Amino acid sequence: MRRFLNLFQYIFIKQNPATQQLVSFIRAVTGMMPINLALYKVALQHSSIEEGHTSNERLEFLGDAILSAIVADYLFKKYPLKEEGFLTDIRSRLVNRDALNGLARKIHLDKLLHYDTNLVNPSRHKFMYGNALEAFIGAVYLDHGYERCQKFVIDYLIVNYISLKELIEHDTNFKSKIIQWAHKHHLQVVFKILEEKQCEHYKEFTAQVLIGEKVMGEGTGRTKKCAEQMAAQQALQYTAQIETN
Repeated sequence: MRRFLNLFQYIFIKQNPATQQLVSFIRAVTGMMPINLALYKVALQHSSIEEGHTSNERLEFLGDAILSAIVADYLFKKYPLKEEGFLTDIRSRLVNRDALNGLARKIHLDKLLHYDTNLVNPSRHKFMYGNALEAFIGAVYLDHGYERCQKFVIDYLIVNYISLKELIEHDTNFKSKIIQWAHKHHLQVVFKILEEKQCEHYKEFTAQVLIGEKVMGEGTGRTKKCAEQMAAQQALQYTAQIETN
């Protein structure tokens, strides 16, 4: 029976160029043929075209948890002498929205995401590619199990596309940097949470940073801390432009 289903799937793939492209992508990045192709199709289905379809939000929820567990285990074993704070910080940098968005683009997952172009502007919905990557990881986990999903995340994504050395050496505490800049110029810094939005499986926060009562940056994230860091990063970019002019 399984052999018959595999033969049927093979014939269907050959007759459908879009499906053939998806299967080729899955094989290229995971090194495995999909068993349940429907999982990957759901993973690449944005909620903007949910009517009559299933969106990727449930798989995103699962993939987020699986990715976090894989990365935590990887860092725990790779850095046996490091404290919890170090491990937490590096894991956060590896799996934050910007990092996952960049990773999704690097492996060209963004080219396969289906969304309603009338409702969604990628420049405004800037987390959707990273969310799709989490959903894809969830699909790999359900299709092939934890060990093979772990191999995909570590051996393909981390080894090929992430430099842990650069990540560790690069100071990403943007909030601390903008506070230092403001103090240097004798200005007051205020961080505000503008919005707390409840999405289906997570919260999303929007933060704003004001320096001397002037809005210098805004950012979004799944935690208040992350949103403030993103706002601070934008503010730093703005201050850099001021100082070069």
